[in-house]
Amino acid sequence: RFIRASGPGGQNVNKVATSVQIRFDVKNSPNLPVPVAARLIALAGQKMTKDGVLILTSRQHRSQDQNRKAAIVRLTALIKKAAVAPKYRRRTKPTYASKLRRLEKKQQRSGLKKNRGKVSLD
Repeated sequence: RFIRASGPGGQNVNKVATSVQIRFDVKNSPNLPVPVAARLIALAGQKMTKDGVLILTSRQHRSQDQNRKAAIVRLTALIKKAAVAPKYRRRTKPTYASKLRRLEKKQQRSGLKKNRGKVSLD
């Protein structure tokens, strides 16, 4: 879909619809796997409608053709980013040295708190 762009450009802006608006139906797309579609919906944010339609606009160039190409590049980049599954973090055990450091700090803190108490003169 083509719409008139805003901003500088003089008469060209007023008479030529150079801004491009791409609409991609994510929810009803048969070629998009469900997990990829879910990640794409999460990535899109404000660009996604309630019906599951992704709307991307491009108005950075003066010509309609360049704006169309730029919008398609942005759409493919977004789909490629959504196609990559996030890596799951493997839980690891704390090292022996880190456990010792933690216990040593606990003992130091405990000693500091014990020294705050009243001192007996025995």
